Amino acid sequence: MGNVTTAVQGAGLGLRRALTGPLADATRGEIGFLEATPENWMDIGGSYAKTFRSFTERFPFVTHGLSLSIGSPAPLDEDFVRRLKKFLDLHGIRDYTEHLTYCSDDGHLYDLMPIPFTEEAVDYVAKRVQRVQDILERRIALENASYYAAPAQEMGELEFIRAVLERSDCDLLLDVNNIYVNSINHRYDPVKFLDGLPGERVRYIHVAGHYDEAEDLRVDTHGSDVIDPVWALLDRAYEKFGVIPTLLERDFNIPPLDELMVEVRHINAMQARHQKRLLAAHG
Repeated sequence: MGNVTTAVQGAGLGLRRALTGPLADATRGEIGFLEATPENWMDIGGSYAKTFRSFTERFPFVTHGLSLSIGSPAPLDEDFVRRLKKFLDLHGIRDYTEHLTYCSDDGHLYDLMPIPFTEEAVDYVAKRVQRVQDILERRIALENASYYAAPAQEMGELEFIRAVLERSDCDLLLDVNNIYVNSINHRYDPVKFLDGLPGERVRYIHVAGHYDEAEDLRVDTHGSDVIDPVWALLDRAYEKFGVIPTLLERDFNIPPLDELMVEVRHINAMQARHQKRLLAAHG
């Protein structure tokens, strides 16, 4: 399989309700694309629906869901997936991504829970991904998730991710912050882990901040600035896999747009430097 093609390029920013005002007059330029959480927008009307439409008319979009619960023991919510398809079709959005986790059983758990790293879980998740892709008529991407426990572990995290992607024939949303967080919490080499991922399946990249709970515990919060070791992993991803569209995630403690744009511009500068390197290498 060749490299993944995506409908977006450059540096992206997550569209949060708090940013709809500051971004109201923004145009494509330093911000190459926006990302929306479908659950926050798909069943609304009135002024919020008009606001969202105003953004999808001006920017390319990707979507990153929260409630698909791909590893849940409960049956797949196919009604939700069909409503999601209508939303994506309405706004002309091709890219849909989710977490390689679960968040529900009989009801929603309001957290992203780790799927056991087992062969049985690989087969189970793969069948559910294939069903989602059939309904959506789209190839989806799953994000390598942060986790704080590994129940019933029979294989390593990297082996599990690779097996799920291959068996379900879906793509990867590469989160470099999650690699860093997990490397501290579970004591592995983040660069070696990154290098082991299937670069040909990477749809786009997430970069974000996290919280230092303790010397040996990091919590994935998306509530602070990106730190240097995470920027270094992003740099390594570009070096290893090429210049891939990259989105800055910020979910709370959202600073003024001007401050967020500092990090967006940093992504743009990193991408430009690697583009220049690639052009020189092929020149």
